[in-house]
Amino acid sequence: MKLLDWYILKRFLLTYFFVVMVIVLVVCVVDYTEKVDDFYKHKAPGDKILFDYYLNFIPYWANYISPLMVFIATVFMTSRLAAKSEIIAMLSSGMSFVRLLVPYGIGALILSVATYFLVGWVVPKANQTRIAFELKYTKDPYTYSGRNIHIKVAPNVYAYLESYNNQSNTGYKFTLEQVQGNKLLQKMAGDRIEWSPEKKKWTVYDYSIRKIDGLQETLTHGTKVDTLLNLYPSDFDSDFSLYETFTFPELDNYISLLSSRGADGVETYLLEKYSRQTRPFAIIILAAIGVIMSARKSRRGVGWQVALGFVLAFVYLLFFMLAKGIAESGNLNPIVAVWLPNIIFTAIGVILYHTIPR
Repeated sequence: MKLLDWYILKRFLLTYFFVVMVIVLVVCVVDYTEKVDDFYKHKAPGDKILFDYYLNFIPYWANYISPLMVFIATVFMTSRLAAKSEIIAMLSSGMSFVRLLVPYGIGALILSVATYFLVGWVVPKANQTRIAFELKYTKDPYTYSGRNIHIKVAPNVYAYLESYNNQSNTGYKFTLEQVQGNKLLQKMAGDRIEWSPEKKKWTVYDYSIRKIDGLQETLTHGTKVDTLLNLYPSDFDSDFSLYETFTFPELDNYISLLSSRGADGVETYLLEKYSRQTRPFAIIILAAIGVIMSARKSRRGVGWQVALGFVLAFVYLLFFMLAKGIAESGNLNPIVAVWLPNIIFTAIGVILYHTIPR
C-alpha cells in the first residue's frame, strides 16, 4: 500500500468510528429517556443499568447500524476530499477511479470481517445479558397464555397440553402419542406434568398408558412416572428477541429444532441468520456506492452530499424492512428478502459508476 492508501484508509476508519460513536450516543440518550420510568418502577440497580444493559446495548446498536454508518462515513469523508479538490488531484495524476476504490475496499473488508465475527458470536452473548435485564427490569412478568399446545417431540411422537403454567413449570391434560402412518401405537395420558429441575425430567401424574399391538391392547395406570422428552420449560418462556441471543451454531440448532417440530415462526430465525450473513456484503456494497456518489465535486457543498447520503441510507433501510416484513408473513423467501436490498443497491451503484467523470 502506498502512502495515499494509508491516508485514505486511516481517515475512512476514523470517520466511521466517529459517526458510529455519535449515533450510538444519541440512541443511548433516547433509549434512557424512554426507559427511565421502567427502571424506577422495577427498582433497577444503577450498576446493572450501566454494566448489564448499556455496556451490552452499545455494541448491539453499533453493529446493527454498521452498514449504514459505513455508507454515511464514506459519503462524508469522500465529499470533503472532493470539496478540497483532492479527488481531482488524484485522478489528474493518472490514478484510475477503480484504483481510488482500493483503500476504501480494504477498510470495508476489515469492517466486514469484524462484523461477521461480532454478529456471529460476540454480540449474541452480549444480548443474552441485555435482554435478560430488559425482561426483568423493563417488562411485566411473563405469563404463558397458549392453549391446546401440539408439539412434535420426536419422529412420529407428538405431545399435547391443554395449558401450561410457566410459573410452576406445570402442564395440564397431557398426552403423548406415538403414531406410525395412520396407526396409533401408544398413548400416554396424564392429569398434569411437572418439570423436575433435579432430575432434568418431566414427572407425569395420574397417568395411563395404552399400548396397541394389532388387535391387542394393554392398559397401564399409575400415580406418577418420570419421562424424558425433547421438551423443556425454556420452550414456554418469553421469546422476546430470542433470535438475537443465539450465536451462529445455536441459531442453526434452533432452526433445526423448530423445523423438526413443524412450528410456526421459523421465518423469523431464518431471516436473522441470513441478514447476519449478508451484513458484511452490505458494508462493501454501500461503501462502494458512497465513494461513487460523493467523489464528484458539488457546487451545493458537502452538506448536500451528506444529506443525499442520509436519504439513500433511509431508502436502503426501507427496502430491507419491507422485504423482511413480507418474508415474515411467509410470502417471500427469506434469502431473497435479505439479498433484495443489496441487489437493488448494487444495480444503483453500477448506474452511478457509469455517470461519474473519469
